[in-house]
Amino acid sequence: MPDPLIPVPPADVPPEGLAIGDAARAVGLSVDTLRYYEKEGLLLDPAPRDGGGRRRYGAHDLAWLAGLVMLRETGMSIADVRVMADLSRRAGTEAERLVVLERHRERVLAALERTRRHLAALDAKIASYRAVTAPDQEDPR
Repeated sequence: MPDPLIPVPPADVPPEGLAIGDAARAVGLSVDTLRYYEKEGLLLDPAPRDGGGRRRYGAHDLAWLAGLVMLRETGMSIADVRVMADLSRRAGTEAERLVVLERHRERVLAALERTRRHLAALDAKIASYRAVTAPDQEDPR
């Protein structure tokens, strides 16, 4: 069964894979961040190397990286991403992955509610400044 966490990979990945710079651009990362993620063990598998020793990233790697980017952009910690990667390397760990994702979802919902409250306060502040700065008289010039 395909992992629903992994988005559909880009269709234009050549069979030999992408170089690190192209892979990073494809998923919205810097090369340094991609290397860091790899060093931290956040990829499912080490990136294969070509004959010259350069990393090559295939469609499955890019799909995993796109999911990792999504998790990071929603605030998942590196530690929890590492747990997801470790679990995803082993069959039969779907229940444990579900727990990690549900726990993260609760944190995302809490952050979203906090952001909504902050937005409402910001809107109120903007409205009060607009009321003060709105010209209620003719321009004296």
